[in-house]
Formats: sequence, structure tokens, C-alpha cells
Amino acid sequence: MIGVGILGAGFFGAYHARAIAQASGVRLVAVCAEDQALADGFAREHGGRPYGDWRAMLEDKAVQAVAITVPHHLHRPLAVAALEAGKHVLLEKPMALSVAECSRIIAAAERSGAKLMIGQIMHFVRPCMVARGLIERGELGRPITGSSSLMKIWMESNRRGWHLDPATGGGMLMTAGIHALDQLIWLMDGRVASVSAALSASFHRQAADDSAMLLLRFADGRFAQVASIGFRDGGMTYGMDLVCERGTLRIDIARGVMIGRDGQWSDVPDSSEADWMQNAIGREWQAFADAIAGKGEVPVTGDYGRHIIACIEAAMRSSGERRDVTVEA
Repeated sequence: MIGVGILGAGFFGAYHARAIAQASGVRLVAVCAEDQALADGFAREHGGRPYGDWRAMLEDKAVQAVAITVPHHLHRPLAVAALEAGKHVLLEKPMALSVAECSRIIAAAERSGAKLMIGQIMHFVRPCMVARGLIERGELGRPITGSSSLMKIWMESNRRGWHLDPATGGGMLMTAGIHALDQLIWLMDGRVASVSAALSASFHRQAADDSAMLLLRFADGRFAQVASIGFRDGGMTYGMDLVCERGTLRIDIARGVMIGRDGQWSDVPDSSEADWMQNAIGREWQAFADAIAGKGEVPVTGDYGRHIIACIEAAMRSSGERRDVTVEA
């Protein structure tokens, strides 16, 4: 049984605690928060030994793997420290604030030999998994282009000050729109060569973006687009249209998957589920537990996570310089 410690006893840390409780081969043994009282309350609800100092938690021999669910700017230092302590790491997205920081994390994993997995949840969301299966079976041919969108209310109840500042990894694109970017790149199954983008704070007074539009050019010549919009009020749009050689796929995270042929849409049975986020994190943890136990490969690697950050870096630079920018990793 693999003992897991959670670094970050907040909103998303609770999702991970519930997922660990559901997965086989892992158990929650520790939790850490800067506020000891917060760690104590989290431990009372979910179990594990509470810590107020992350260094002390990493010294705990019962902790063999760590989930990192802290603010974005803390991902690199805590991931490197955990890996150097010999802990396997499930690192929440975004992997880090820059390609350089991602590379430091990957290097730490290579030195330690510990497993590193990036928490890009869309790889475990049922509609995306169903769509991926359809593509891999070749039923619609190869994806040629697509449009992926996440448009939602930005100032949700769990929003914090660090979400609003680019220096701490804030902004809609890095926080939420990254999911729309990730699902598109994963389902297109290719590396992005360059990005042309526009980012702004269109709806809120903040230093970080709340709106972004990206045009991705893939290394093999294909192209696709991503919309990341955090508005003041409206109805959520979360999904994508993927145009393949012999038909189209529509993914709606809440409703499921539809196939388009001959000008008509048809629903794919059993392609959606209630409580999709919690179930996806449960699958994520099972995959990570299996990888640690040698029963499979890590499904979302550090190299993949770094490529997503490279695309975001290129988008931010493109917006500032008003030109197409090469993706560096």
C-alpha cells in the first residue's frame, strides 16, 4: 500500500483526498497546509497526519507519494523538493510557470528515479476518453482540425488573489483555459509548432488575463483553435468540435459525445457521467498508483506537461508581440 501525502489542504486537495480513498493500492497518510488549523481540519475530515511544515511531511517515511495541489507559483519548488526526497509526485496542472521550471522538475525526477505525473484531468474525463477511443479505432479517420472552448464565470467562490496575478501563475488561461488547450492537443495527437494568440483582461480589473484566443499550428501542418474566456456572467461552454477525415466529433463535458455524419448528429451512448470531475480524479489516481506499482506507464508525462506550458508561454509572447511564436518545447 502506497502512503500518500497531500501538499495543499484546499478546495482541490479535497478532491484528491476523496479520489485516494476510492483508488486501490494507495492510502492517505498525511496532509500539509501553511495554516496548521487548516491541515488539522482537513485531516479530521479525510484522514492522515496533519503538518504545518512541508519539509517535515517530506521527512515522514510513511509518505511515499505526494499530491501537489498548492498555488501555481509553488509547483516547481515543492515538486523538486518532493522528488529529491524520493517521493513519487502527482503534480496538479499547470506543471509550472515556465518551460525552464518544468525542465527543472523533469531533471529532478530523472535524478531521483521517482515517478512524475502531471494532473491534466481531461485525459481521464469520460467524454474525452470516449472520443479518444473512437479516434484510436479509426472510425472517423485522422483529426484534421478542431475548436476547443472553455467559457465560464471567472470569479468563482474559490478564486484567490494569486489567481489574478501573472507573477504567481494566475489568469484564466493558466488556471482553467489550459484544460481546453490540453484536450485539443491530446485528441489531435500531435506537437504544436507555433502559436498566434491574443490575451487580455476584458471583463475584470486584474493584471492576469481573463480572455484568450489561440491559433495552434501543429508540426505536421494541421491547425486548430482554443478559446479561454472568463466572463462576469453567462452560461458555461465546455467542450470541443473535432473535424476528422470521415466525420466530426462534438464533446460536451456535461452531455457527452456526439458523432456528425451526413449533416446529422447522433449521441454516443454512455459517454457522459454525473460527478465527472471527482470520477476523473479517481481514474487519475488509479493510473498513478498502477504506474508506481509497475503495472503500467505514467499516462501524462513531464514532457507532455512541459509542452502544454510551452504553448501557453508562446501564446503570451505572441499576444505581446502580435506575431506567430515558435513553441520551444
